[in-house]
Amino acid sequence: MKRALTAIILGVSLIGLLGGCASSRLVNSDVTSFARWVPAPPAPGASYRFERLPSQQQPDARQPALEGLAQAALAKVGLQHNPQAAAFSVQVSATTQPILRPRWENAGYPYGGGSSVFIGSGIGGGGGSIGFGFGVPLGGGGMEPPLYRRDVNIVIRELRGNTAVYETRAFSEDPWADDGPVIATMLDAALRNFPVPPVGTRRISIEIPR
Repeated sequence: MKRALTAIILGVSLIGLLGGCASSRLVNSDVTSFARWVPAPPAPGASYRFERLPSQQQPDARQPALEGLAQAALAKVGLQHNPQAAAFSVQVSATTQPILRPRWENAGYPYGGGSSVFIGSGIGGGGGSIGFGFGVPLGGGGMEPPLYRRDVNIVIRELRGNTAVYETRAFSEDPWADDGPVIATMLDAALRNFPVPPVGTRRISIEIPR
């Protein structure tokens, strides 16, 4: 009886563990940041406004949506969006590029029956731009589910001297197709350790709901 009860408890625990894994996922970002605050980092509550490059002036909803995600991430590190009294400007951009991969069928070649060719292109040079890519297998075997290669960039300038004082970039390559939640998480990763980031590239993994 004791053995049966133990087996039931272990089975329930395993189901709970698997259910927990199935309900969440990790977004892995490689983050590189640079700071040059003059004379000192901003105090909590410092205000900013968004600035857009000419390529980000397109009359669609992509850039405003990206800036909405960035505004939420910046609020978490103490910066407030207040264009009328801004001390800083923020430029934010993001790209997504799907990559289709030939299936691994030949032990000697990880990309199908011999080799493959990647073809990619991007639309827009600024925030919210969309990229497209696909692999052309030079052997049989079909295609793996795509990976999504994403870049997120934030540049902060001090308006009084028009000086770039903070730059950060997050890069990821993962199977998640839903841009919004993943890019929001990458923005959080890009601002990790703000306003004084460590030197060099670091891997930041953030768990979010599936």
